[in-house]
Amino acid sequence: MTTKADDDAGLTVRVAPSISAIAAADWDACANPQGAAREPQPAAQAAPATDSRDSSFRAPDEDRTCAGSGIAVLESASQHDSHNPFISHAFLSALEESGAVGGRTGWTPLHLVVEGTDGAVRAVAPCYGKSHSLGEYVFDHGWADAFERAGGQYYPKLQLSVPFTPATGRRLLARPGPGADAARHGLVAGLRALRREIDASSAHVTFLPQEEWRFLGEEGFLLRTDRQFHWPNEGYHSFEDFLGALSARKRKAIRRERRDALGPDITIEPLTGSDITEAHWDAFFDFYQDTGSRKWGRPYLPRAFFSLVGERMADRILLVVARRGGRYIAGALNFIGANTLYGRNWGAIEHHPFLHFELCYYQAMDFAIRRGLARVEAGAQGEHKLARGYKPALTYSAHDIGHPGLRRAVADYLARERVAIEAEMEALAEELPYRHEGQGARAPGA
Repeated sequence: MTTKADDDAGLTVRVAPSISAIAAADWDACANPQGAAREPQPAAQAAPATDSRDSSFRAPDEDRTCAGSGIAVLESASQHDSHNPFISHAFLSALEESGAVGGRTGWTPLHLVVEGTDGAVRAVAPCYGKSHSLGEYVFDHGWADAFERAGGQYYPKLQLSVPFTPATGRRLLARPGPGADAARHGLVAGLRALRREIDASSAHVTFLPQEEWRFLGEEGFLLRTDRQFHWPNEGYHSFEDFLGALSARKRKAIRRERRDALGPDITIEPLTGSDITEAHWDAFFDFYQDTGSRKWGRPYLPRAFFSLVGERMADRILLVVARRGGRYIAGALNFIGANTLYGRNWGAIEHHPFLHFELCYYQAMDFAIRRGLARVEAGAQGEHKLARGYKPALTYSAHDIGHPGLRRAVADYLARERVAIEAEMEALAEELPYRHEGQGARAPGA
């Protein structure tokens, strides 16, 4: 498909059936612009986003405070991450080349590319045709079931996202410059044209930053919120410094968990860069397969994926492994952004109390403190993260639905869901383990 995006700007949109059809330099110039991939540094305080112009719904304020609680609810700092590893050409091409997407997986690459009259790439977006709703972490199974019971056909649909990755990041990847706004509008026009061309019921943009969420609301998309739990590094000098911000009871509980996790003969190895070998990936894949098969059925990522990301972006990977009695028994895979550490996959072939918390949460927090990263995102789910210092953070998605009846029904559902999410965020914020009325705000090292 090739379509005009903006006659005045001379932009056209085409669909690339594989990310290999787009030069890595062009993709990354839009996704993670030149100079953004520097060593991670602490993130500056983000400026508040402007109010939405969608009169039907006032979007939640960024970094707002829950009514009556005095507790700040976090806006996802990752949307301000100047280098997001998941939207890089290296990560997305590893998904395709390993067979995690494409073929008969139900994820058909249909990437959007906006080009100028000179043929230069002005914007891109990771887009997939879907024949199911698996691996998305923003759940629309109920919408699909209701529509099909009413005689509609929900699939295929379009998904603008990073497969199997519930981490916030830009989705409308426009190259910086004076034409960026027109290029973003071009991506929206291209997405809608593609939806009509393949007769998809809908297009879904998930885990996008609030700025893009507001923009798509102005373009007529339906707006949805959900929540995760993220750990903010408040300038701590050490893990003990962080513990000092907690109530005495929670501080004692975490120290006990860390002590108990490291039972007889268990040692922890945090690995990055060239320290990660194929033997480590072999061991981690065994963990991933074992735990994934027991909990979720068939894990999404094949063995080849891990070798490819290890080859192409090893300096953006933190692999934390546990060893007992001379063999590896568990591991947690993280990706390193400019200011955020993203926890992604975990697995184990032996059960040891609190080892999951040690590898996935405490080791990640330790690493973020040492590297000066502003945030740890530990993925989807997990209210148990609250007791370990992770705070509730809003996540965002936007939905373009073609059928008027389905659109009305979903809009009504989302209006009620947003109210419920708001109430849940306030309740969760009351359960935080920090001292000083839950804030944990104190001078680092005090």
